[in-house]
Formats: sequence, structure tokens, C-alpha cells
Amino acid sequence: MSSLWKPFSVADGRCESGPRRGCSQPQHPTPPTPGPDRTCSGRRTLSAAAVGGRKITHPGKAILAGGIAGGIEICITFPTEYVKTQLQLDERASNPRYRGIGDCVRLTVQDHGLRGLYRGLSSLLYGSIPKSAVRFGTFEVLSNPMRDANGRLDNTRSLLCGLGAGVAEAILVVCPMETLKVKLIHDQCSLQPRYRGFFHGVREIIRDQGFRGTYQGLTATVLKQGTNQAIRFYVMNSLRNWYKGDDPRKEMHPVVTAIFGATAGAASVFGNTPLDVVKTRMQGLEAHRYRNTADCAFQILKNEGPQAFYKGTVPRLGRVCLDVAIVFVIYEEVVKMLNNVWKTE
Repeated sequence: MSSLWKPFSVADGRCESGPRRGCSQPQHPTPPTPGPDRTCSGRRTLSAAAVGGRKITHPGKAILAGGIAGGIEICITFPTEYVKTQLQLDERASNPRYRGIGDCVRLTVQDHGLRGLYRGLSSLLYGSIPKSAVRFGTFEVLSNPMRDANGRLDNTRSLLCGLGAGVAEAILVVCPMETLKVKLIHDQCSLQPRYRGFFHGVREIIRDQGFRGTYQGLTATVLKQGTNQAIRFYVMNSLRNWYKGDDPRKEMHPVVTAIFGATAGAASVFGNTPLDVVKTRMQGLEAHRYRNTADCAFQILKNEGPQAFYKGTVPRLGRVCLDVAIVFVIYEEVVKMLNNVWKTE
């Protein structure tokens, strides 16, 4: 009987179902939570990253916001893309038609009116929406598991995620879209244009060359888009981390986002314009002159010199800086709006 009244000691083990009679709290401090509870707590901490730091964007929101941003952006910036493509197709070795950016714009408006600067827009518009959707959707899918408990993504991982996003958009959207765009623009330069519009052009290209005709320059496109997005997301993420410092909850004003986006765009232009030139040549109407991507690069170097790899840099710089700034600003703002109406964990 006396044993029933013996006080519990630490050696007897902890109370499993709360304090018992004769078991005071000071004698039995609560031990550390076992492993399974810590794991659950870790999951709660990660899911709470939206509160503690930068929100982890749901891939569905990223796809929708990216598509909206891409459609608005291309309608604003297409004339600069048109001029860039014309200058790259205007090879120095074959009696160039244009003396520069201004001359290209003047002759295009003189021959085709202002609408001439938007020739080929439909192919880019139909492709720009899914391109941005795939880009941002893929980036969020790849980056979300790599973020820390505060939703922060380190710079090296942002480079890898950007590379993956660029490769995905190149294969799924960009290569066929860019091939059609270049062929439509190049066709307009010929003495007797063959294509009457986007759908007629697509039909004729597929009839003559099959679906393979819409995938010309795939290697160059994958290299270009992969490095493009790797550079852009790396620079953008680096600047964002620098700006927020130790406070991941710090909001970025749209003007700041635009400046960072333009900087990321400029870095990508200087980093991979040579690949863009090769890609454009491989997708033009005279792509049959080249055996492959490497042969195209060799022919450009041999016939036009190394400076030819930076043809169209100025118009591309203006277009890309504006492009990336607009896309990142619209993307971030649309995601904020979606967070108010589309609740996700």
C-alpha cells in the first residue's frame, strides 16, 4: 500500500497523458517534442512562408499571370522586335537594304504603312501568351521546393530554375513561334510576298516543309532561351535579395521591379545576342544554306566578321529592357490580385 503513495520520480518516466495526482509540473518538465512532431512543425513553417516572407506562388497563378503579362507586353514592344529581325536578316554580304534603325522604320512605313511594323504580330501574340505562361509556371514549379522557410531563393538555384524555364519554353512554344514569325517577316521583304496572313502562312509552311518546318533552329533556340532566362532570373533574383536584405517581407514598388527587370533584360542581351543572331538566320527563308547551327555560326563569322554576331543589338536592347520590365511588373501585380481572389495554401 505504501508504494501507492510513493511520489513519482524522474526515473519513473514522464506522464504520458497529462499531470497525474501526485505528479507536479516542476518534477516533470515537458521534454523536447519527438521527431515526428518536429517534422510536422517544419511543414507548417514552410507552408507559412507566405506570411513570414515572400509568398510562394502557386503554379496555377504563375501560369495565368504569366500569360496575361506576355500578351500585354508583346502588343507594346512588337515594333522594336520587327526592326531587330529585319536588321538581322539584312545580311551585309548581300547588298544590305537598310542603313540603320531609322532607315528600316522609314522604309517599312513608306512601303507598308504603320501596320507594316506589326507584320508578324499575330504569330508572336498567339505564342507570347503560352510562352510566358510556361516560363513562369515552370520557374515556380522548379523553385518552390528550393526556397527556404522564408520563401527566399538563393542566387545559384535561381540560375538553374531560370535555365529550366527557358529550355521548357523553347521546346514547347518559342521555336515554332519564332520560326513562323521570322518566315512571315522575311517573306514581306521579298519582291513577291507569298503569305497573305498568319494562318495562310502557317498552312503553306506546313504543306511545303511539314511540321518540321516550324521547328527549324531548335538547338539554337534552346541555347538562346535557356541562357536568356537563366541570366534574367538570376539577375532579377539577386537584385531582389539585395533590395530586401534581412527583411523578406519588404514590399517592392512596381517602379523598383521595373528597374530591376530592365537591368536583367540588358544583361541577357549582352550575354546572348550572338545566339539570337544564329537562331534568326536558322529560322529564315534561306535557312537551307546552312547545314546546322554550328555551320551557320561559321558562315556568319567567315562572310561577315565577328561584329555580325551583334547585329540588331541596339533595337533588341531597347525592346528587351522594356519587355522584361513590363513582364515582371505585370506578373507581380497580377499575382497580388490573384492572391486576393484565389486562396491557396
